[in-house]
Parts: sequence; structure tokens; C-alpha cells
Amino acid sequence: MLISSKGRYTLYVLVDLAKNGQNRYIPLKEIAERQNISKKYMEGILKTLVDRNLLEGVKGKGGGYKLTKEPKDYSLGEILRLTEGDLASVPCTSKTHEHCNHMESCPSHPIWQQLDKLINNYLDSVTLANLLNNE
Repeated sequence: MLISSKGRYTLYVLVDLAKNGQNRYIPLKEIAERQNISKKYMEGILKTLVDRNLLEGVKGKGGGYKLTKEPKDYSLGEILRLTEGDLASVPCTSKTHEHCNHMESCPSHPIWQQLDKLINNYLDSVTLANLLNNE
């Protein structure tokens, strides 16, 4: 499994807001400059996060973005599934993949299922608050 730049940048944006947005809206330009991400690219990320109610956005003077929950209430699993789809290690364990005809007889399929379970459980146990504490 390889996390895309969109997934990584989404985490950067959310950590930035958790770190710098204590009860205030942070302008897109400010986040983009700190994280060295183009404003155009960030607009797409922020729109998705607002649409999914992970962020609140306000336009105009004094506007910007802020978290809708406490950092401890955002799991990395939730965030990465939003940007990456599911977090399957191989196509045959993905929810979006067509059924594999060899699944019943495949000796490695249970291994991939267990790996996916471990990955998802781990990422669901790590929060934005954990990332802030690691800095």
C-alpha cells in the first residue's frame, strides 16, 4: 500500500489546523505557505474535508478553516480512507475490486485480509492528537 500525496497533504493540513487553529479560522493562504502546498491543490483537499464535515469553512474577511472536532477525535484511518478509498494491501481485499475467482482456494488471501485488518486497526488507533504529541 502506498499513501498518495493527497493523503499525506491532507494529514499535513489537518495537523496544521490542530496545531495553529485554536478556536480561530485559519486562511488557506497561511496553511499553504506553512505546508509548502499550492493553494490550488489545497482548495480541493479543503473542499473535501468541508463536504465531509471534518472542517468548517468561512469565506470573507476573518474567514478560513478550522476543525469541527477535537484533534483526539480524528483518526488517521478515517482521514486516509477519505482520500485513498479503502486501505487494502492487495486488489482482491479491496471493497472496490471485483470478486476474485481464486479467492476461495488462494492460500495467501487470509494473510492479506489479516494484514488489512492490522493496518486499519492501527491507523484507526492513531489520532491527530497523537501526531501533535510526536512533534
